[in-house]
Amino acid sequence: MERSMLAVTWRDHIKNEDLRKRTGVRDVIDAITRLKWNWAGHIARMQGDRWTKRLLEWRPRMDKRSRGRPPTRWSDDIKRVRTNWIQAAQDRLEWRTIGEAYVQQWTRRAE
Repeated sequence: MERSMLAVTWRDHIKNEDLRKRTGVRDVIDAITRLKWNWAGHIARMQGDRWTKRLLEWRPRMDKRSRGRPPTRWSDDIKRVRTNWIQAAQDRLEWRTIGEAYVQQWTRRAE
């Protein structure tokens, strides 16, 4: 879409990152991972017995995953960056710093 906006073809050999700088459009994967990280921190800092926090901590009665490659849970990729992420989210400054590592893990930027 960005290439058609700028009338640039693949033959011009212009990188996607350069096109994003020219158009000002944010990378979708970058935006989604940032939103997920911010939402995870919001849930971790929730007080009381709200259903969103209970749902995050809920484990089914039979906590056995299926044979083969197990399906990942919503919080599994967050745990790859920080195992005790709920405790780390209480400190907002630390959470923001860890969040940058999380986003870079998913976007795989070569900067």
